[in-house]
Amino acid sequence: MNINLTLIGQSITFIVFILFCMKFIWPALISIMEEREKKIANGLEAADRADKDLELAQKRATQQLREAKEEAAAIIEQANKRANQIVEEAKGQAVAEGDRLKAAAEAQIEQDVNRAKEELRGKVAALALAGAEKVLGASIDENANSELVNQLAAKL
Repeated sequence: MNINLTLIGQSITFIVFILFCMKFIWPALISIMEEREKKIANGLEAADRADKDLELAQKRATQQLREAKEEAAAIIEQANKRANQIVEEAKGQAVAEGDRLKAAAEAQIEQDVNRAKEELRGKVAALALAGAEKVLGASIDENANSELVNQLAAKL
């Protein structure tokens, strides 16, 4: 056997094998690789979209959180204003009630003072009559001299 003939035979067999692979195996491998490349590209695109969606969702969440905080602050401010308003109303009602009670007490005191003055006038008139009876030594009719007694009591 000749080595050159063996090399030529092996070269022809190798070329036939390469042609066979290029005709039947290579297209199948290329299509599988292209399909795999498309899947990878779609996966990367989906990952990019997911990243953008995540970023957008985070921005929305941050914005909603900020809006919720602002709304909560506004509600708290309104509640504080309403509480202050209720306190002021209660103070006004308490002052009005205090003034009413004070006026009622002053009226009651004035009535008590007037009643006491009337009692004192009556007692003073009775004492004046008793003193006049003792000074004059005679009985004085209160009904007959009631006008004088009333004038005396009014002056006192």
